[in-house]
Amino acid sequence: MIEASSAFGTVVAVVVLVVTIVATVSVTRVPAAVVAVPAAVLVVALGLVDWHTALAEVRFMLPTIGFLAAMLVVAEICARAGVFVWVGVVLARWSRGSAIGLLRIVFVVAAITTAVLSLDTTIVLLTPVAVLTARHIGARVTPIAFASNHLANSASTLLPVSNLTNLLAFGAAGLSFTRFAAIMAWPWVAAIVVEYLVFRWFFAADLRSPRGHGEVDDSPELVVSDAAQNHLEDGETPRAPLLTLGALGVLLVGFVVAEPLGVPLAAVAGIGALVMALPSLWRAPAATCVDAVRAAGVPFLIFVAALGVIILPVRNGPVGDLFSTLMPSGAGLLALLGAAVIAAIAANLFNNLPATLLLVPLVAGQPALVLAILLGVNIGPNLAVFGSLANLLWRDVMRRHSASTSSRVYLSLGLVSVPLTLVAAVLALWVGLRAFG
Repeated sequence: MIEASSAFGTVVAVVVLVVTIVATVSVTRVPAAVVAVPAAVLVVALGLVDWHTALAEVRFMLPTIGFLAAMLVVAEICARAGVFVWVGVVLARWSRGSAIGLLRIVFVVAAITTAVLSLDTTIVLLTPVAVLTARHIGARVTPIAFASNHLANSASTLLPVSNLTNLLAFGAAGLSFTRFAAIMAWPWVAAIVVEYLVFRWFFAADLRSPRGHGEVDDSPELVVSDAAQNHLEDGETPRAPLLTLGALGVLLVGFVVAEPLGVPLAAVAGIGALVMALPSLWRAPAATCVDAVRAAGVPFLIFVAALGVIILPVRNGPVGDLFSTLMPSGAGLLALLGAAVIAAIAANLFNNLPATLLLVPLVAGQPALVLAILLGVNIGPNLAVFGSLANLLWRDVMRRHSASTSSRVYLSLGLVSVPLTLVAAVLALWVGLRAFG
């Protein structure tokens, strides 16, 4: 058996974690669980973590995983109800053929979609619609596509439901749903505003000139629904899916109302998903159940649980001790900034999901530092594609849609946007903590 606290155990634990993440992001055709589950079994078999601790960690994460599954189903129901078809046509109509106008609208829609339905929804469902709209009005795709990606990360700080990292940290923060949102609204707005200003400056030339013939992103092929394509070509606005939008609003109210009553958020999300799926269940119960299981992304949920086990020997060994030593204390501005920077660096070293699992337990019960870490792990991934699983999903979506994802552009944009956005968001967090702390 190998001790996690030994030098050799530390090396083995870190190697297993890094190999798991690299294999997961590199081998896109193999479910992430196929890589992570054997790795989790390995760290237990080697004695780096005992079975009881591993099972306790999985049990601890089950409510979060259940909540995530339910919200993924809700997002899929919204897509099937035509929410994003309607959004795409509205984007084209409100932009009035202006690339700058489209960028502005995409920022607003992506920020709201990310906050309410999670960043994965923005990547998978909104990005193709936004790219199609850019091509439809003759604008360059790159600013619009990158805006969708950056907002999926930077705008995922508002609600516990906006990002899996938020869900993992929500319990450790010790805040109610409404207080979490009230405090994080400040950095959420600050991050969006700074990102928009950076985009207007960084992509100034692209936003002024129309798309040229033969550009990399000038492919006519884009895999979106026939309904979205037809509505854009016909110029007609589809009817807003008011029933689905209303149900989504009721679900959000349910989160606010249920928590003070002691009703778990996972239960509220599950009931909401079931109620929203009832019409489809009535018409085609078998097909609806299959679609719900597929939408819930069971392999990904298993991957998250396995990753929680894999990170344990890293967190409980010298690496965790090092980060614990580096982590500042208190709720002062410098402490918040230090925690956010450490989290951003960890996100780009390990990926933001393991970084969250590593860092948040170190500051459990200190809500100010937990929220600062969330800013770091959510905004930091805009520096490098490897920084978050959402980034890799975005790259895959863009490649399937024949659009450019230049690593040089990604890094250049990130070097400008991440420091400015992170500092602005931490300053806003500091103000929010004093207003609602």
